Amino acid sequence: MRGILTTREKEVFTLLVSGLSTKEIASSLNISEKTVRNHISNVMQKLGVKGRANAVIELLKLNEITL
Repeated sequence: MRGILTTREKEVFTLLVSGLSTKEIASSLNISEKTVRNHISNVMQKLGVKGRANAVIELLKLNEITL
């Protein structure tokens, strides 16, 4: 399975794994914190996982993001 993330979702999770907070991600991408949370929620739904950490683990396994 490849390409399950949108470009923006990938940007959000790349910043998330680099240690940025929701607020910092929002500022960096020039979007609202609510939008960041929506992207994270959408990805968790796509993956069928609960929690950001589980989403990150799955995305790493799927080679969607790297550390």
